[in-house]
Amino acid sequence: LKIDPARDKQYLGRCIVLAIMATARPVVSIYNCENPAEKTGTAVMPHVLCAPLRPDLVREVHMNVSKNARQAYAVGAKVGYDTAAESWGTGRAVARIPRAPGGGTHRAGQATFGNQARGGGMF
Repeated sequence: LKIDPARDKQYLGRCIVLAIMATARPVVSIYNCENPAEKTGTAVMPHVLCAPLRPDLVREVHMNVSKNARQAYAVGAKVGYDTAAESWGTGRAVARIPRAPGGGTHRAGQATFGNQARGGGMF
């Protein structure tokens, strides 16, 4: 960001006001743990805390912290192998691939474990 003092007097004025507002309270109060109403002393605030906030850093930190709540959605190593499937064997005019057990659901009788089967394993 390049600032021309002759052209950007208003912008520089705002920056100075922000810097003054950020350092308005350079001393912080220290309170007693057992009695929060009792003030035990004061301490000088570190210079780092007196600096104005940078919106680009706030955005970056917020974006990276929000990534911690993501849920994994990639393919797992054991995907497709969570059923007790067995082949029906020969004589039924269907492929000899293991099929999901049970009845009364759409999943029953569907092919499993194979690369070509929907919901089957990879490789």
